[in-house]
Amino acid sequence: MTGEPDRPPASDPSSAGSPAAGETDAPATAEPSPAASELISQALGQAALKAGLDPRTEASTGHVVWRAMGGWRGVFESVLPSLTFLVLFTATSDLVLSLLISVGAAAVFTIVRLIQRSTLAAALGGLIATGAAAALALWTGRGEDNFVPGLITNALYGTAFLVSALIGWSIIGLIAGFLMNEGTAWRADRRKRRVFFWLAVAWAGLFYLRLAVQLPFYFAGDVTTLATLKLAMGLPLFAPLVAVTWLAARALYQKPATTPAA
Repeated sequence: MTGEPDRPPASDPSSAGSPAAGETDAPATAEPSPAASELISQALGQAALKAGLDPRTEASTGHVVWRAMGGWRGVFESVLPSLTFLVLFTATSDLVLSLLISVGAAAVFTIVRLIQRSTLAAALGGLIATGAAAALALWTGRGEDNFVPGLITNALYGTAFLVSALIGWSIIGLIAGFLMNEGTAWRADRRKRRVFFWLAVAWAGLFYLRLAVQLPFYFAGDVTTLATLKLAMGLPLFAPLVAVTWLAARALYQKPATTPAA
């Protein structure tokens, strides 16, 4: 014994690739491609991580909600363009001036993000949304059309959350599955499915509530009330629901405390 592990005999290069008698070439086995649910879960989970919803970090619920809102910069970016439009339009009734100043405020935030080397999507997202809404209102000459993109967004998001709950693939569950590294295994747990179902329904309710309250004022052409409701039903409703979602999801994954043996 030499102490070395047994090695297989060297193969004859001339016979490489030639199957033995009676053998046939086995078809190559392709790696299974990720399921669509896994891809969606990954995309949603990555978005949640960017928003600060990382279960691996020890943080209070208030800190998590604050990060999800984007901190002070996120609050200013969400509020100031709309607030600027509301104040100017209420004071002057000048649609063009109100829209231009509102877009200008969004452009300032975009420039700041670019200077700080934020991702292009993060830097341009708010400006594109504000600019598109303003362009529609300028094209039609109707101030209420400045809120059409927001109304459409609420309708789409509400429908996405509701449908995901009804078909058993809650968007909240998909996000939690990615963040907790369990994929879609949560669907086999009745308790998790039930909690994620109701959380998705709650988010759908938020978006549909905005739609139900704001649509009548859109059809009435009440621009000032629309702008006020957009602010009042934005972060003040978003933040508490983020907190409820975080607490409910975290409770599902908390390990029971173990008592030391006597």
